[in-house]
Amino acid sequence: MLRFILRRLLITIPMVLVVVSVTWGLIRLAPGNFYTGEKPIPPAIEKNIRERYGLDKPWYVQYGRMISNTLHGDFGISLKYQGEPVNRILKNALPVSATIGVLAYLLALAVGIVSGTLAALRQNSNLDYTSMAAAMIGISLPNFVLGPTLVLFLSLTWYVLPPALWGGPRHLILPVITLSGVYMAYIARLARSGMLEVLRSNYIRTARAKGLAERHVLIRHALRGGLLPVVSFSGPALAFLLTGTVVVEKIFALPGLGNYFINANLNRDEPLIIGIVAFISIVVLIFNLMVDIAYGFIDPRVRY
Repeated sequence: MLRFILRRLLITIPMVLVVVSVTWGLIRLAPGNFYTGEKPIPPAIEKNIRERYGLDKPWYVQYGRMISNTLHGDFGISLKYQGEPVNRILKNALPVSATIGVLAYLLALAVGIVSGTLAALRQNSNLDYTSMAAAMIGISLPNFVLGPTLVLFLSLTWYVLPPALWGGPRHLILPVITLSGVYMAYIARLARSGMLEVLRSNYIRTARAKGLAERHVLIRHALRGGLLPVVSFSGPALAFLLTGTVVVEKIFALPGLGNYFINANLNRDEPLIIGIVAFISIVVLIFNLMVDIAYGFIDPRVRY
């Protein structure tokens, strides 16, 4: 297991460099740049700008400098937010996205596992049909519909919760519910299918034949195998939640990574785009590694 972990960690660096390289190439292939607008600027000013940011150098020199900065963990100064280092922007925006993401994931995990497990235990009952119908609605209802709907009723009609901005605990409720809706639905369906498969297996039948209480059969034996699909889904889902969600942060005006990422793309802020993409790549690879390690603890057969 230790050799497997070290091997995966060593692969992380080349993978991040590949993702960053593709992103850098796409930025350069896209038309326009960060200093052009509706009105053309004088050639002398354009020449000074290109010299200031090193854009007058050959492409391989610029690419080598970008790779060197990425390896050193220093992504330079943002082109849009003058004087702001990219690392400082990441440091300030990450707590916002991480707070919303972790709370949304915990809510989705709790509701999804409970509803999916109960649906599997009472297959083809009214509870099963109701929970799976609600899950299907949750999957079909996108964030950009659910968020404004919650704001319309809970903030603008009944004045229960604040509609936007980053403030106290009450400001977290609507973004967390909006963000967790689709993940709650996916986890419920995955938990139901996984539990149905495990409950029909031979070792569960043997545990029941030995006289174990149904509660012990469910908690000590069935849940470990039944939640493996949820564990697989949780790795990339949690990485995506922690690194910012564009739609939710835009709807509720949250200063998270997703909001910065959209603004960086609109303004062709190359250092900020590279920094966010590199950070997201590292987080995704680390969480996928954590999922693989968790598999070994949940199911001993995976260790072999």
